[in-house]
Amino acid sequence: MAIAFFDLDRTLLSVNSGSLWVRRELALGHISKRQAMKAMVWLARYQFGFVSGEAMVAEAVRFIEGVPGKELAERTRTFYDAEVRGALRPGAIEMVERHRARGDRLVMLTSSSHYLAELVGAELQFDGLLANRLHVGPDGRHTGRIDGRVCFGEGKLAHAKVEAERQGASLADASFYTDSFSDLPVLEVVGTPVAVNPDPRLRRHASKRGWKVVDWGEPVARVA
Repeated sequence: MAIAFFDLDRTLLSVNSGSLWVRRELALGHISKRQAMKAMVWLARYQFGFVSGEAMVAEAVRFIEGVPGKELAERTRTFYDAEVRGALRPGAIEMVERHRARGDRLVMLTSSSHYLAELVGAELQFDGLLANRLHVGPDGRHTGRIDGRVCFGEGKLAHAKVEAERQGASLADASFYTDSFSDLPVLEVVGTPVAVNPDPRLRRHASKRGWKVVDWGEPVARVA
């Protein structure tokens, strides 16, 4: 069995769901302007290399400390229906179907929450999901921590290795599609690394390594 790993934000999707989530949470009054500003500052610091991705994810998870799990799941579904479902790239849908036709195992490998990953995974009928699982305490509320290792950077590679071992597959036979330079640890070990609408650093690196660079296009606006 060969595994096809897919990143989520700006790969399967044309948007960064994290930024959209912060704006929506602010508009709905679930977070304050101060919290929204703090979240965007952390995102900017990460993009400019001032903080690690792991630290950024850990900080983001602290924002939902105390929120009931069922409530966050419902908010995520509403968010998905309103702002995410229509952002799937047409090329992503096509590539997913190509791998499905080959009999490959389709696995999402993302730093997003398991709540959002599960919704996209159900939409595209993925076989497996590797995401950041938000820890819920005995009282049903989020603790502000993540279950297991953060699914980011080297953490993504660790999750991918476990998945390959579980399936009796080899990463040398796997494909990985992503837009982000932060996913280099996984790209370096899979047999077929593909840069999808890549950020500038990944585009340069992919060019040097001779990796395939593709454009999966922008979603076609849905007619109401």
